[in-house]
Amino acid sequence: MQVSIFITCLIDTMFPDVAESLVRLLQRQGIQVQVPRGQTCCGQPAFNSGYWEEAREVAKTWINAFSDSDYIVSPSGSCGAMIHHNYPMLFKDDPKRLALIEKLKARTFDWTQFFVDILQVEDLGASANVRATYHPSCHATRLLELHNAPQRLLQHVRGLTLVDLPFAEQCCGFGGTFSVKVPAISTAMATDKVTHIAKTQAQVVLGLDMGCLMNIAGRMKHMQMEIPTMHLAQFLDRATSGVPILEKAGDRI
Repeated sequence: MQVSIFITCLIDTMFPDVAESLVRLLQRQGIQVQVPRGQTCCGQPAFNSGYWEEAREVAKTWINAFSDSDYIVSPSGSCGAMIHHNYPMLFKDDPKRLALIEKLKARTFDWTQFFVDILQVEDLGASANVRATYHPSCHATRLLELHNAPQRLLQHVRGLTLVDLPFAEQCCGFGGTFSVKVPAISTAMATDKVTHIAKTQAQVVLGLDMGCLMNIAGRMKHMQMEIPTMHLAQFLDRATSGVPILEKAGDRI
């Protein structure tokens, strides 16, 4: 089986270790991993800002890069949702590309969904003696409907104490350009999220979208809270390879 990794801009430019963790997790399952060099931004920032023509041109590059992929796996629910929900809107008047998009949608998965539903693997042999809470990002939960896959992977981590996050369904306030357009509202939402995280007494905050985790980490730093954030792929990569989850107290990841 060959799997193409849709790395996404934020991870490629700021958090490449997340993509590296995902590659290792796939390779441990005997998967041949490809990273199409032609991939660029999926076009979400332009789309969300109303620049649909520009987003359409960027999307064409993405479609060409992944057109021959057997499976496409992404470590970002937000970017995956762009493919599933917004590409059909962008190309509704282009029947040829729309048909190709429908085929790509059927082969494009969030990586947790790919493990649980396609590979039918839930127990990765992970162990981690740590107290954690999980933030379900909006796009992954609402648009990709990832209600169970991340939790099903986590429930098999030996030694893990997973604490429910109060009001978990509430947005962290990032929302891409939302945090730039309405910073005061975004900050208030992030403050609420961080306050709820503090109540869990978790040692680490887990999630599927680095945009959300970056926003949460920034707000916690401003509020002088020392709780590291970690992408779920990083967490499970460490937990299956014997690397300590937390290098030292207060280590920010």
